[in-house]
Amino acid sequence: LSSQSKDGEYIARFIRRFGYGAVRGSSSRGGVGALVEMIRLARKGLPMGFSVDGPKGPRHVAKSGAVMLAKKSGLPILPFAIRPKSFWTVSTWDKLVIPKPFTTAVVSVMPPIEVSADSDEDEQQAKLAELQSALERLSPG
Repeated sequence: LSSQSKDGEYIARFIRRFGYGAVRGSSSRGGVGALVEMIRLARKGLPMGFSVDGPKGPRHVAKSGAVMLAKKSGLPILPFAIRPKSFWTVSTWDKLVIPKPFTTAVVSVMPPIEVSADSDEDEQQAKLAELQSALERLSPG
């Protein structure tokens, strides 16, 4: 998932160069259509991924999109973090990290989070809290 912003276009182009697809939308613009498209593609067996803190933050605070996608697609949420050893930090609200060429990176993964298709609002909020907790354990500071 890549936002419909100019920055999102750069990210989508970068992702496509590596042979992946990009669905364009975010919680603030085109989100419902993007979520519907992601559900359709996930049901075809394609893996999905996106940053859970949304296009405007707050930084490192998960939004409900991942929980909704898991509920509607039947796929679990797999919380993970990638930390490059050497990187530049962009002066943006999310402090975007750009790995330096030829650096190594550590990938950390938490156990999958299952969301049942018949989950109610309370269960979905509990799953969102579980996701947030997992992400906080993955991201120091």
